[in-house]
Amino acid sequence: MARTPKPFHLKDQDKQALRHMLSGGIQQARVVLRALVLLQLDAGLSAPRVSRTVPFTAQAIRTISKRYQESGLERALFERKRTGHEELLDASDKQRIIAMVCGQPPEGRARWTVRLVAGEAVKRKLVPGVGRETIRVLLQGHDLKPWREKMWCVAGLDEDSIAVR
Repeated sequence: MARTPKPFHLKDQDKQALRHMLSGGIQQARVVLRALVLLQLDAGLSAPRVSRTVPFTAQAIRTISKRYQESGLERALFERKRTGHEELLDASDKQRIIAMVCGQPPEGRARWTVRLVAGEAVKRKLVPGVGRETIRVLLQGHDLKPWREKMWCVAGLDEDSIAVR
């Protein structure tokens, strides 16, 4: 015989917020599923019963219920911000590296390479230290591929070079 589900009740304002959230607008799928879980638990269904209709395990459903009871609706629906590790380059460092790459390569070089950019950024003291992968991702994010062509940064055209047809 299955045990009876623990009593779970949503506050009236939380119920309204969940129904409003589900009635329209764009939400993350996880948030919508968690909202459905909370509403079904409030209707008196057990966690294993809810897991038949929502693609979560019974344990995950119990965790959502516990987070609601301990910390409220926001914590039950949304994940905490993860700490991760900080970005190596801030916005001004990125701008300085991009500006350097848009200029002429060092003497004796025809074009920039990722290794050359990383080395020159440290040599010119733009950043204290940077790896090749960080530079590669930065250049890729700005759609820059200086190793492909000799002249890839065009400063602009003056009026003499424009031919009128």
